[in-house]
Amino acid sequence: MIQSELKPSTLEWAKVDLESTPHIETTPPGPLSNDYHSRCCKHFKGLSGQVKLFPVTFESGEGCVLRDVDGNRYIDFSSGIYVTTLGHCHPKISEAIGKAAKTLMNAHDFTTPVKTALVEKLAEVLPGDLNGFQFYDSGTTAVEAGMRVLRAATGKNEMLSCFYDFHGKTYGGVSLGHIRSLAYGRTRAPGAHMVPRPDPYRPLWVKEDGAIDTDKYIEFYDEYILKGTVGDVAGFVLEPIQGWGGTIMPPDDFFPKLRAYCDENGLLLMIDEVLASWGRTGKWLCMEHWGVVPDIVTIGKGFGNGFPVTCVAVREPYKESFESISASSSYGGNPMACAAALASTEVIEEENLLEHAAHLEELALKRMEIMKEEHPIVGDVRAKGCLMGIELVKDRASKEPFDEAGKLVYQKAFRKGLAWIPAGHILRMSPPIVMDDDTMLKGLDMIDEAIGEVEKEFGY
Repeated sequence: MIQSELKPSTLEWAKVDLESTPHIETTPPGPLSNDYHSRCCKHFKGLSGQVKLFPVTFESGEGCVLRDVDGNRYIDFSSGIYVTTLGHCHPKISEAIGKAAKTLMNAHDFTTPVKTALVEKLAEVLPGDLNGFQFYDSGTTAVEAGMRVLRAATGKNEMLSCFYDFHGKTYGGVSLGHIRSLAYGRTRAPGAHMVPRPDPYRPLWVKEDGAIDTDKYIEFYDEYILKGTVGDVAGFVLEPIQGWGGTIMPPDDFFPKLRAYCDENGLLLMIDEVLASWGRTGKWLCMEHWGVVPDIVTIGKGFGNGFPVTCVAVREPYKESFESISASSSYGGNPMACAAALASTEVIEEENLLEHAAHLEELALKRMEIMKEEHPIVGDVRAKGCLMGIELVKDRASKEPFDEAGKLVYQKAFRKGLAWIPAGHILRMSPPIVMDDDTMLKGLDMIDEAIGEVEKEFGY
């Protein structure tokens, strides 16, 4: 049994009373949830897979707890899909947004005091010379802007991304991602290329000793650029950790080697950190784990802790490229958005949450390793801060994905009172980084129980 070592801290406001949560008053989705959902879906279409699998109707949230309309209370292991990194309705952030909403709601891209404070704070906390910024209202909008900066800074058009990457749902982002739908067109955007990247659990190239041969991937990129492009490559656009792909983490030497390759060949490195940044992995930017400073980086999701605000940050040599891409937007950098992002940043500093996220990673990995030892369908477990994944397989030798089990585990744990994220055979978890140890362990226990129940159903 993993023991909690929770120490008194400023996180007490978010501590979950495990005597009252999780609490299932009516088997979810309950009658009120079903009623609201059916009424809404007469008009509202295009729901995500997680809602289709478990159509509960949420009413409120506080800290690490969600409540539905039927009176059920859930431990939140989703953070609104990587968004409410600092928990629901953090007092300081809610107050900052409310104050801005009562003062000035929008002034297009004119300067405001809160915007000035935010950009100065960003220049202070971000690594290297990442000191040029623009603000947007969604991740995919920031990605598209970052891609325009990439083209403007290099005068080139082609870009490389990786299999299973996700960069949003506009045409440019989709063209560098894994989404497949004829609605986005029958071809990728001109100049969009995709290449493999090292997956430690499913590598393409390994050395004689079984270690991942990262050099082979870099060699392949070099050959592909020579033979598979028209020689007009601006750079790479990659996720640091692939979120939608299933919390796929690279080997530690991948990004340093890719950074060196880009520098040697006059390519820029754009990293899409919409999902992984702002404390989620225990660093401001996930790339800091590998000591790599991107030329362009997108920041989002937890940046405003639920308020729609995202950022494109660029290094000093490239920030003037914003001037040539029509960078401003109607909602980007509005006072409410800047207030949310600034307050979120200050909360992370004041509550030592980067350190706490790293602590939760260590705690969760110990518990998940035990699950891997005890459950034959658990093929792999991984975590970086509070970005976590469990991969389910039909057997460990073949590593065949076990999608059916993934869906059932998701539903069973949700019925026990755990709100979280499905991804086929990969169980994704993104608990708030303000979560206390005991609640983290309770959530993982619920997943453990659900996996055991599913194994019995399939005869393991």
